[in-house]
Parts: sequence; structure tokens; C-alpha cells
Amino acid sequence: MPRHCYVLRVFTRGDEGGNHLGVVTDATSLTTASMQAIAVDLGFSETIFLEWREGEIPYVRIFTPGAELPFAGHPLVGMAWTLKTLGPGGPDTLRCEAFEVAIRLDGELTAIEVPLGQTVRPVPEAASLAAAVGLPEPVSARWVDMPLPYLLIEVASAAAVSAAEPASEAEFARAGADMVYLYAFASPSVVQARFFAPGHGVFEDPATGSAAVALSAALRAEGRASGRLEIRQGSEIGHPSSINLEWHGAQASIGGTVRKDEVRWLDI
Repeated sequence: MPRHCYVLRVFTRGDEGGNHLGVVTDATSLTTASMQAIAVDLGFSETIFLEWREGEIPYVRIFTPGAELPFAGHPLVGMAWTLKTLGPGGPDTLRCEAFEVAIRLDGELTAIEVPLGQTVRPVPEAASLAAAVGLPEPVSARWVDMPLPYLLIEVASAAAVSAAEPASEAEFARAGADMVYLYAFASPSVVQARFFAPGHGVFEDPATGSAAVALSAALRAEGRASGRLEIRQGSEIGHPSSINLEWHGAQASIGGTVRKDEVRWLDI
């Protein structure tokens, strides 16, 4: 049956940039295969689908063009904005495969709250892994299970992040690096980042909320019990984006601004 799909840009920088997202607020009768086909057809880094039954916390499913994800930040922020701004209002919680997240709208800022406690692991082979996928030599590196394993590579400068020329999709696959977050501290409160997920049909993502959460988990594991950062991403591919990240104790929040571009009708 025909149903509508909102096309948003999440984590914009003012009115510019952001990460495109498809939001389908009625997943009634959609199969896994049809959701995956919609995500492929839309071609955005992610598309999110809402399943809402009376008396239950609304459940969302998130798809890249290549796979379903247990958790992703910008789709959940986009769905939160849709419910709070376009209606029907409440709830204050959403469920995805990985866990429940609280959602809130504070003026222009839409945010989700995510539980921390993800496993953070060392990367003894960090230098060789980075070289294998064409990225600069790491200052530090960690694996963070989100629950999918994210490889976080910190490099010496924001300029090094911007100048990086990543290897091909095949070389990422050979290295076993499906999700790679390249970042540097431009200042104590600003991070410059890029995210590569070629194995999931997204070679480079404009704004990656889950990777921001992974960064907070890594910093928390190293002794930074709380903090606040602005994460800048996407300029290298023409989609300047900004993510506000905060964490304290066992909880992180990611938020930003959202813009609606259009409504499309899906004939399914």
C-alpha cells in the first residue's frame, strides 16, 4: 500500500549539510526484505522504520543500503524529531535492537540518550590496520563494540583527518575493518572526524551518531568520566555536519539540528 517517507537532513550545520535520512513512520505489513529494498532505493546512508503497537514502547528498525543495523545515531535522532515536531508527539522512549533510548526536543536541538558500558578493546595492530586502509598513522586506537565493532583511530591533527585518502572497499574488507572512525582533537572541545563503512554500502558517512557514542565510551574507559564535545564531520564530502556529544557516568547524549527536505510516497 502507498505510504509516505519523510526525507530529512540530520545533524545539520545551521541550514546546511547534515546526513540524509529516510523516515517511514508506518511499517505495517513491511517485511525485512521490503525494508531493505526501500533503503537501497532511497540510497541514503540509513533509513528508519517505526513499528508502534498500543501499550508498547515504539520499536524502530534501521537499514543501510547493505544491511540492518542494531543501533545508529542519526536515524534515531531523525525519528525523534519527526515524532516530536511533525507528530503525533510522545513517546519519550524508542527501542532499537541494541537497547532503549530516551528522546527529547529542546528548541532547535533534538537529542537521544544512550546507555554507556560498551566493551572497549586495545588494537595492537593499529599501525598496520591503518596503513592497510590508507589512513594516517594512529596516535591511539581502540575497538568499541556498539555492538558491531567500530575501529576508532585517533590521528595527530584535524588537517590529517581532512587530507586522508582512504583505500578501496576491497582493501577495507581484506583488513577486516567494516566500521572505521578517523578523528583528531582540533581543540579541547572540538573533534574533526570521518567515518567509513564500505562493508555496509556506505563508503563515507556525513555524520555518525553511533561513532560519537563510541568515542565517549572510549574516553570514559580511559578515565574521562564526563565531557562535552562538538564533532564536526562531512565537509570532505560536501555535507558539513555537527554533532553535540555529552556524557556523564553511564549515559551519553548525542544531538543536533534537523531539517526536512521533502515527503516521498512509497508504493509498496
